[in-house]
Amino acid sequence: MALAACCIICCRRIGTSTTPLKSYLYWKDIRNIIKFTGPLVLGGSLFITYEVLALKKSVTLDTQVIEKEKLKSYIYLDAVSLDKRQSQGIIYQARKELHKALRKVLATSAKIFRNPFDDHFSTVDLEDHEYGLWLLLKKSRSDHKMVRLQAVKEMAANHYWHDYQYRTVAQACDVRTIIGLARSKETDLRFFLPPPNLPPVKDGGLWCFGGNGLPYAESFGEVPSAAVEIFCLQALVKHSEIATHCDKIEANGGLQLLQRIYQLNNDCPKIQRKIVRIIGNMALHEHLHSAIVRSGWISILAEAVKSPQVIQASHAARTLANLDRETVQEKYEDGVFVLYPQYRTSQPIKADVLFIHGLMGAAFKTWRQQDSDKFEIEKASDEECYTQCWPQTWLASDCPALRIISVEYDTSLSDWRAKCPVERKSIAYRSDELLRKLRAAGVGDRPLIWVSHSMGGLLVKKMLVDASKKPELNTLINNTRGIIFYSVPHHGSHLAEYSVNIKYLLFPSVEVKELSKDSPALKELQEEFLKFAKDKNFQVLNFVETLPTCIGSMINLHIVPVESADLGIGDLIPVAVNHLNICKPKKKDTFLYQRTLQFISEMLAKDLEN
Repeated sequence: MALAACCIICCRRIGTSTTPLKSYLYWKDIRNIIKFTGPLVLGGSLFITYEVLALKKSVTLDTQVIEKEKLKSYIYLDAVSLDKRQSQGIIYQARKELHKALRKVLATSAKIFRNPFDDHFSTVDLEDHEYGLWLLLKKSRSDHKMVRLQAVKEMAANHYWHDYQYRTVAQACDVRTIIGLARSKETDLRFFLPPPNLPPVKDGGLWCFGGNGLPYAESFGEVPSAAVEIFCLQALVKHSEIATHCDKIEANGGLQLLQRIYQLNNDCPKIQRKIVRIIGNMALHEHLHSAIVRSGWISILAEAVKSPQVIQASHAARTLANLDRETVQEKYEDGVFVLYPQYRTSQPIKADVLFIHGLMGAAFKTWRQQDSDKFEIEKASDEECYTQCWPQTWLASDCPALRIISVEYDTSLSDWRAKCPVERKSIAYRSDELLRKLRAAGVGDRPLIWVSHSMGGLLVKKMLVDASKKPELNTLINNTRGIIFYSVPHHGSHLAEYSVNIKYLLFPSVEVKELSKDSPALKELQEEFLKFAKDKNFQVLNFVETLPTCIGSMINLHIVPVESADLGIGDLIPVAVNHLNICKPKKKDTFLYQRTLQFISEMLAKDLEN
């Protein structure tokens, strides 16, 4: 109205003038009016247009919202008209210009407040709450490693996004980012797309990559199908240790086959662990990483690593660590497990503690909390009889700057029970094999404490002696800060003597024979290591059992007597437990654990302070 009044006054002044006006004066006044009113008219029109559009947007109800929320696994975008006329009208153009101006204002304000605004989104029509998501996705593809790592960390920390936003990231991120999210502790599982639909099973069974191997094997007798599948998977585990065989497994659809078997055996953790073990071996080869991701294994591993069962979680953590070449330089071969940290962490790792089990032990069950005193060896061989892994819980909480590794290898009391009797492995053979795997895992690059039980202590001694003879392994020797022996038979075991005396009945394994006090290899190892340890001034702590161990229902045997556990250097501490429980503290505040913790802390004190 003010604009109209101004125009009327000007026109009236022109029309009622008593002085004759020249034509050029008349047009001069008209130009002045246009110059004054033109910006007001244009600005007012743009303002009204913007307000109308904003009002329309605020009062428009999207009737498809409910349907969209039902489809949680899909990404949905705002509908865009395909009618070119609608994208060329004055309203569209005015809205476009307003958005450009708004982007410039945001960019300017961001520079003022030192909050860089990404130029990549300057022409994208997004809601305010969408900018963070796409900005993180762009940062996750940055050429700078630290920017990528920070972007993944911020993604994993988001717990307030809508379902479709998680799905957007799942479909838009690259292989490196999705693996990083899987290795982040607090990651929402909605970041991971479900595995793709698997091809139908051919007639004749699942095995032999669609062939008829499983029914053929079942036809020989009444062996349960689960047992047959475990035998077949164990064979595949051995194949997956060979690089060229991993390529053949992938080329013949093995990743999809194993995924189907994994899904069909949700009630059989043993089968699932064997399968993840195979995937973990294949993940050692970087050219197979994209195939593993495409086949949908990341979502399965991301869920498994969060399992409350330490065995399941550790197998998945090993596989994800082998896939994560962004933050993990080491490679964890079959049988080498990181108990802590199993996720990406900002905590700097300053030292390693390595746990090696003994005869009939395992990477997890050997280091659980103490069971009943009458726990038998045959029951101990059952992986399902498992409680908790104290190095992963107690030691990790007391010393968070440590990387805690546990090693697993097959052993047997008798060749009757051996998984593969042809593979008769001596201590020397196992030493070479484990030493190679541990070096691949970076063991020796940091200060190191060795913790071993029973025959595992003999392996530690053999590895250190062998490493001392190889110049390229000097770092392993120089970084060894101390060794803990739990009932290690340095001078032989009564179990070996008992087995050898009735060898025609028990068929004692190679490992048991080497534990005999009359074994030349055992005597040579003791003499060589004792001289070497004294020269290097190794710090040693020895524990020994004082109670006999029940073997079966008829045998009660003191497996490692005090005189055999006496290495000749270091403290020797008798503990009133049997051989199986010597490395299983009852509680965190018991003497056994507290003395172990004290030794580790003292030996690594200077390294942990730096």
